Amino acid sequence: MSEKILVIGESRDGVLRNVTFEAIAAAKKIKSDAEVVGVLCGNENLESQGQEMVYYGADRVVTVKDDKLASYTSEGYGQAVLAVIEGENPYGIVMGHTAIGKDLTPKIASKLESGLISDAVDIDVDGDEVVFTRPIYSGKAFEKKVVAEGLVFATIRPNNIPSLERDETRTGDVQEKIVEISDLRTVIKEVLRKATDGVDLSEAKVVIAGGRGVKSADGFKPLYELAEVLGGAVGASRGACDADYCDYSLQIGQTGKVVTPDLYIAVGISGAIQHLAGMSNSKVIVAINKDPEANIFNVADYGIVGDLFEIVPILTEEIKKLKA
Repeated sequence: MSEKILVIGESRDGVLRNVTFEAIAAAKKIKSDAEVVGVLCGNENLESQGQEMVYYGADRVVTVKDDKLASYTSEGYGQAVLAVIEGENPYGIVMGHTAIGKDLTPKIASKLESGLISDAVDIDVDGDEVVFTRPIYSGKAFEKKVVAEGLVFATIRPNNIPSLERDETRTGDVQEKIVEISDLRTVIKEVLRKATDGVDLSEAKVVIAGGRGVKSADGFKPLYELAEVLGGAVGASRGACDADYCDYSLQIGQTGKVVTPDLYIAVGISGAIQHLAGMSNSKVIVAINKDPEANIFNVADYGIVGDLFEIVPILTEEIKKLKA
């Protein structure tokens, strides 16, 4: 294996995010015979995380451990990742198109004087060319990109490239690289999260999203009950966030999070173009709205016209019966 592809892993509370495993699968699609090298930064639990990357397809993993990497900063992680890149001289680099990925990868690309293909949703190989597909115009169209020369550097959108099956029989070295992280201009003292407990919204396979139609913060309670039954996450339109029904960490849309779950249930959401930009690429969309002319029905695969406060509890109870 002469060529190497680095996969920059990302964890939350000591657990690797699913998009890390999807990035490993993406690396295999870019060059099937390349050596996939995982990269992990942090201050603890990196050996077990590295082994998990191996189980999902990485050939080996390089870790950079330092107390200055306990919390993400672009400066600290940038120093660590650039040191690994210098030592490995890779053919390509892949990372998830997450909040951290969107912040870190452009800065690394700038340092390397490299191009960057961001937010890829599919990867194909056409002869000697690697073709990346990415959405444009808020998801209303797609473009195909190829790297003409130099480093193949890309971020992938979560929930679009399936990860490989976990295989505990796979083996690979997990080695620590000593990197001296210089004093950081930004130091994270404490992280306060407003995000709800449970499934990560950006990686959830099922999303139940509420809009202004839920009428109040209490109106979200039936949505949380349905999400719990389905093993999903709760999101919201900007209108619901602006009305103070929920926190902005739940916002889905052009100025919020972009999600691509297997199932998206829009509850009391009219379907403004800004919201559609954040969810229109979901695999199956179900809309529940009392207004039969609501724009959300134009993108929905299935639509239910009626009172959400009657329909959502019925759905929840019927799903409970099916699961029982």
